[in-house]
Amino acid sequence: MAIQTLFGSASAEPNLLEKLKAGIQKTRSGLVGRIEEVFAGQKEIDADLLEELEYTLITADLGVRTVTEILEQIRLGLDRKSTGGAAEIRGLIERHLLEVLVASDGPMKPVSAPPAVIMLVGINGAGKTTTIGKLTHRFQSEGRQVMLCAADTFRAAAMEQLQVWADRNGVTMIRQTQGSDPSAVVFDALNSAKARKADYLIIDTAGRLHTKENLMAELDKMRRTAQRVVPGAPHEVWLVMDATTGQNGLEQARKFTGAAGVTGIILTKLDGTAKGGVAVAIARELNLPIRYVGVGEQIGDLLPFEPERFVESLFEK
Repeated sequence: MAIQTLFGSASAEPNLLEKLKAGIQKTRSGLVGRIEEVFAGQKEIDADLLEELEYTLITADLGVRTVTEILEQIRLGLDRKSTGGAAEIRGLIERHLLEVLVASDGPMKPVSAPPAVIMLVGINGAGKTTTIGKLTHRFQSEGRQVMLCAADTFRAAAMEQLQVWADRNGVTMIRQTQGSDPSAVVFDALNSAKARKADYLIIDTAGRLHTKENLMAELDKMRRTAQRVVPGAPHEVWLVMDATTGQNGLEQARKFTGAAGVTGIILTKLDGTAKGGVAVAIARELNLPIRYVGVGEQIGDLLPFEPERFVESLFEK
């Protein structure tokens, strides 16, 4: 089995599916487990049962649009007598969730010549710095040379935290003093990555509140600086979102998408919530692919996201 990367494909670790299943156990219990409870002992599918099912799907954070579509399909099937029992409805839900995730998914555009430049954006507390450490480890396991750029110059602690991950992974980090122009750090880091022939440069940015328009403008400035040094850069801009925030994260995501040209999502802390259905809501509302999911605190607990594996892990008996 292979996983997609910016340089083609790489071999996936053999226990990837098992890690994913363990990481989404709370969501599986909260969604599929509760669907089973709704139908337990029920012989007739009536209005009360459908209302209970709707509540279950909504509280799993699948998103109102997706839930509405699912219920419409179920009612249509009942009217036509093509949908009969719990197993068929369960299958219908499974197929619809997969359709939503596949519709927003797509391959990453391959980078013909390194460095591949990835910029991570997101609000404070989403797990951005930790995610960078895990991404670095993952790229290294694929045999790639990685460098880091500390473009979060607003907090000295942010640079120190990133340095810890750089040291832990044994990679070079480019930084300047606190308060420096983030775009200047990006400029230096890109030139250094080119000179050192690094495969990846991962750029850390300040955890910005999406309401701060000047800070959002700074993200756009960094992106334009990157394009001047490395044509096509940043090749990917990934928004790091905390899965435990659920639907509340969607408005933040919309703001970042507009300002930073977000190309994909990294969903962190998926193991800590029963509302992992938010992955479906994100895909449906933002039409953005989910690239990675965080399912634990260990350095190897950032997994590539594949719609088929995610849905399979949720619904597998």
